[in-house]
Amino acid sequence: MKIINLALFGPGKVGSKLIQQIIAAKDQLLRNSDLEIRIILIADSSNLITDNLGFNEHWNERFSKEKHSYQFQDILKYLKNNAFTNLISIDTTASDNLPENYVDLIEHGSHIVAANKVANTLSLDFYQQLRIALKRHHKIFQYETNVGAGLPVVETIKSLYDSGEQVTRIRGVFSGSLSYIFNTYSKENVQFSEVLRKAGEFGYTEPDARVDLSGKDVARKLLILARELQLKKELEEVSIQSLLPTSLNGGTRLQHFQKQISILDDIFQKHKEENKSGEVLRYVGELNVENGSLQTRLISANAATPLGQIDGTDNIFEIYSESYKEFPLVIQGAGAGIDVTARGVFSDILKINKQLN
Repeated sequence: MKIINLALFGPGKVGSKLIQQIIAAKDQLLRNSDLEIRIILIADSSNLITDNLGFNEHWNERFSKEKHSYQFQDILKYLKNNAFTNLISIDTTASDNLPENYVDLIEHGSHIVAANKVANTLSLDFYQQLRIALKRHHKIFQYETNVGAGLPVVETIKSLYDSGEQVTRIRGVFSGSLSYIFNTYSKENVQFSEVLRKAGEFGYTEPDARVDLSGKDVARKLLILARELQLKKELEEVSIQSLLPTSLNGGTRLQHFQKQISILDDIFQKHKEENKSGEVLRYVGELNVENGSLQTRLISANAATPLGQIDGTDNIFEIYSESYKEFPLVIQGAGAGIDVTARGVFSDILKINKQLN
């Protein structure tokens, strides 16, 4: 029997769901694959718990009772002292700081799976140093959920590039939250602020919806795909259309933004009125490989096209290449949600398992 040891960073919504999915699949993994997955460490930003034999469905109670504060060096010492085989560190946080420790984790024998997009959107120098460390220590980094949640977008782009296919352009709706907002706003006679509030109640937007409306999340996903095609780009090179007026941008407090969101109603009503008959609003990311441009913007799309027909929180990616010139390769499906993201992380763990002896 093979044992995979997991160090989980971020037992929040996605992390908790991942633990639940792993525990639920325990018998099936043993029966079909002779595989046991042990979660030997669970850490949030301040506290951690460890168990060399792995946590079970009562992990949350143990976390409440046994958690203790830590420095990151304590984690590295724990991993070194126990010399776990088949060790994978899982990052389901939104931390800007944790990715800076990935190289240390790799040097302490860990593969990496990340839902966190930060590591792939930091400076190009960091991006390259991380890959040098992976190669030097023969470790694997999986991050399919960085773009499109559980959809196979990163893997498809990688496969096309590795096979020599010349990708010329990628366009699509990369954000599940903005997809819901504009799909709903375009077809219903409601105020934009009402749709935005409802998206927040469903948990589709970040607690601060300005993160979504700023366009930066879409820009990060666009940059990740560009780097998969070996384009040496920085986040600052992405042309981003923010959907926020200056009076509501990040320079103001969240409480002020929430009180003033009705300001957005007139702005987006004007966008809606500018649509021609049969058009809908979509917030898209566009990568032109041939001229190296990356852009996010709000557009009017024909409702009869695949881009115009998406529904709910769907993402859609149109990939144009030498083999898909006029009719692009299209990947479409739910691009947001706790369940699909956790399942995508689980899938990345199993992909690494297949590459381990």
